[in-house]
Amino acid sequence: MTKNTYQKPSPQTQEDALRIAKGIQRPAQTKEQTKLIAQGIQKGIEIYKKQQKEKARELNKKLKKVANQKTSSVESDEHELEHIIVYRQHWLPWALLVLSWVGIGVGYFVGF
Repeated sequence: MTKNTYQKPSPQTQEDALRIAKGIQRPAQTKEQTKLIAQGIQKGIEIYKKQQKEKARELNKKLKKVANQKTSSVESDEHELEHIIVYRQHWLPWALLVLSWVGIGVGYFVGF
């Protein structure tokens, strides 16, 4: 169920609507007509504010959802990395080490 409660517009909105209505007033326009125009502008401002609040709420929801997904994916990635990490070394340094020791050994035995 939705609440259909009418909130009284803020004085700032009323002043803005009246100022805009007076700014676009025609020379032969009556005060009642200007007042009706101001009410229409005021309603438009209220609708705009509601739309902006909805957009902000949706954006906050999306940002929270993305933030939660990032934290959960980071946690799952950390667990996966613990199981996936394999330390492998290249064979070339070990081969050179063995070859150098063999060379030193051969030189030691041949030299004496």
